[in-house]
Amino acid sequence: MGTRWRVLAALPGGNDIAMIERAITARLAGLVAEMSHWDEGSLLSRFNRASAGAWIALPPDFATVMARALALAGITDGAFDPAIGRLVDLWGFGPPGAQPMPDAASIAAARAQSGWRRLTWDGAARRLHQPGGIALDLSGIAKGYAVDAVANLLATHGLRHALVEIGGELAGRGIRPDGEPWWVELENPPSAALAPLRIALHGLGVATSGRYVRGDHNLDPRTGCPPANDVIAASVIAATAIEADAWASALAVMGGEAGIALADRHGIAARFVCGGEGRIEERLSEKMREMIAD
Repeated sequence: MGTRWRVLAALPGGNDIAMIERAITARLAGLVAEMSHWDEGSLLSRFNRASAGAWIALPPDFATVMARALALAGITDGAFDPAIGRLVDLWGFGPPGAQPMPDAASIAAARAQSGWRRLTWDGAARRLHQPGGIALDLSGIAKGYAVDAVANLLATHGLRHALVEIGGELAGRGIRPDGEPWWVELENPPSAALAPLRIALHGLGVATSGRYVRGDHNLDPRTGCPPANDVIAASVIAATAIEADAWASALAVMGGEAGIALADRHGIAARFVCGGEGRIEERLSEKMREMIAD
């Protein structure tokens, strides 16, 4: 996934830490083998190379992520789109590395080969149709799913009090050994002189997406270009890290006004850091304001 993972956990007596670390590493390796667009041998990469008309069977993890990605694509009218791998590569954000600045014709050509509406998903059979030339990129949702997967794995080993992080996406389960919740602060862009916003991650996930986040190269799937909006960062708190990750990705693309409106319609706890022309401001969705008030 191009990043690091970290786990803080309350360890009951008798736990083999080395064994647990091996289990975490194996779980993450399995997810990378399925959904990494950086690994040429991954199932996702094999789907991207598949011939037109092929149906590819997906294992349970991949199927869960794909189903949620397509659902969110519909909810956001394409602001979140798992089928923009061609555009990601064109802009130099993918495995091919840096590329020349794309022109309008090359963007239009990549868009013609992209888009979630070109995909056909057979949920009952857990299989995905390759219409020809389409490339998946799940970087806006897979990290969050991996965070949840590790937290669930820890629970199967009796570790029900833990904080899991992968590349800035987090999930908190239970409480710390001192009885306090897992406190985390929402990320502030370096240029934003905003008061810290601390969140108690008790059975919750949190993710941040935006222009300043290292390794976060947002594109607006609807235009094929970087978002032309005022959002510097969008953070989301949700019941799971996969939801937080995907919604943060989508809202950062949508912009402050449209993002707030959509978050309020769907009861999403979101915080936007918006800026432009020398101003920096914080905007909170209704659900986020309720959480803070509680």
